[in-house]
Amino acid sequence: MTGAIEQGTSQTHGNTHILHFLVRLPGTMESVWPALSTPEGLAAWFTAVDVLEPRLGGIVALRGLGAGEVTAWDVDRVAEYTVEGGGRIRFHLERGGDAGCLLRFTHEFQGEDGETEPSWRARFEILIEQLGRG
Repeated sequence: MTGAIEQGTSQTHGNTHILHFLVRLPGTMESVWPALSTPEGLAAWFTAVDVLEPRLGGIVALRGLGAGEVTAWDVDRVAEYTVEGGGRIRFHLERGGDAGCLLRFTHEFQGEDGETEPSWRARFEILIEQLGRG
């Protein structure tokens, strides 16, 4: 199975911006999970991680976004990081067929300094490429 970015939307409500993506990823939920939930996995396609306690309420510090807390954690399914200055980033994996899975991604942030839809698309292309090689 090859990966694909199937949808990407951007919404603004006052000062709050919300980006949503639906990304088809090559690999099972279990094989994709480390790319979303470990410092090494996140650093390979997204950003360096200074601290990540892999549990609900754990501390997280994402380089360039800030420090905060793990606000959702369901192993092999959901990782959500809420950071000061960077807002909320949520990765939600779902089964997507024999050889793949779906990622429902949300990034919610305040102000004008957040990530843009094109920058997330570029990151997801890197993630798809890496998972396809694995």
